[in-house]
Amino acid sequence: QGHFVESGGGWVQAGGSLTLSCAAASRDTFIGWYRQAPGKQRELVAGITITGSTNYADSVKGRFTISRDNAKNTLYLQMNNLKPEDTAVYHCNTLDFRKWYDWGKGTQVTVSS
Repeated sequence: QGHFVESGGGWVQAGGSLTLSCAAASRDTFIGWYRQAPGKQRELVAGITITGSTNYADSVKGRFTISRDNAKNTLYLQMNNLKPEDTAVYHCNTLDFRKWYDWGKGTQVTVSS
């Protein structure tokens, strides 16, 4: 498997919730969740440092929560009150775009209205 292996995606109605998980091969200092919808650019939705400091895209503030378990090399994204515009393939990676690992398959999130 790749450096990051994402899981937990699925299909939900608007207003529903999902939790994504990302198993990592190492503990990187600053990692996060990206998403990309068909025909749109990849965007960063949330990031977290190894000490637990977080940041979020304006579009997901108050709805998504990023966390990490350093002992397990696992990254999480709790997504609440999902909207159709959240539909995308979600990937995890370092937040340093100069050092991105291979993107892999990601996990698909589909939100219907």
